[in-house]
Amino acid sequence: MVQKVENLGQLTVQYLERLGFAMRLFWDSFYWLIVGRKYKQRVRFAQIVKHIKMDGVDALPIVLALALVVGMMLAIQLIYALQAFGAQSQVLLAIAKSVTREFSPLITGIIVAGRSGAAIAARIGSQVVSQEIDALKVMGVVPVRYLVLPPLLALMISMPMLIIGADIVAIFGGALFSVGKLDMSITAYMVESFNVLVVGDIIQGLIKSVVFGVIIVLVGATTGFYVTGGAEGVGRATTTAVVVSISFIVLADMIASYFLTQ
Repeated sequence: MVQKVENLGQLTVQYLERLGFAMRLFWDSFYWLIVGRKYKQRVRFAQIVKHIKMDGVDALPIVLALALVVGMMLAIQLIYALQAFGAQSQVLLAIAKSVTREFSPLITGIIVAGRSGAAIAARIGSQVVSQEIDALKVMGVVPVRYLVLPPLLALMISMPMLIIGADIVAIFGGALFSVGKLDMSITAYMVESFNVLVVGDIIQGLIKSVVFGVIIVLVGATTGFYVTGGAEGVGRATTTAVVVSISFIVLADMIASYFLTQ
């Protein structure tokens, strides 16, 4: 019993230590963004563009494909559910608001966590194992500014763009199935869907996307910096980064949904 309590205490301390480390990474990233030029540690624009392409543009095809499927799935389920109440016409409103507020940010966050979160953890973890992080310090390069800040800024910029694309495609996916049931053209469906949306619906999804982007980078970077055990440890870190990122994304989504709908 005593051993179990000790193990639980050790795990709690480890998790709190990593949480503090992640918060320190976030703080240091923006610190070096502001004062980096003064200390010859400015972030290079080319690095940010590179990460926007890798983490944002390259993820666009799979994000849009899944958004289309999610839109069609919502249309199928909602039309079936609303038929019992004779309210099939409300499926348009339900899909538009569900997609922009909830499904697009959540699906996009999970996809990017699987791609970019694992990549960040693997990249930093392999550099920790090969002692490249120590080499950067010897050369006078701040690791946080070089390894964490560019992907952090890139995801904060690219995630909202991915969300907007996913919103449009998901609503279009809902239109593909719904127009026959509602006796509407696809053009009329799309126009009416955008008419029923308000600015708050779009803003809620965009706020979530930025939060999810920050979570993905901080979890991936923290997991990478704590890698031990060589190549096997890097493999474990990538798996851990994806699982923890998705868990925090779902938790953050629930909390944000509660406060943003009050």
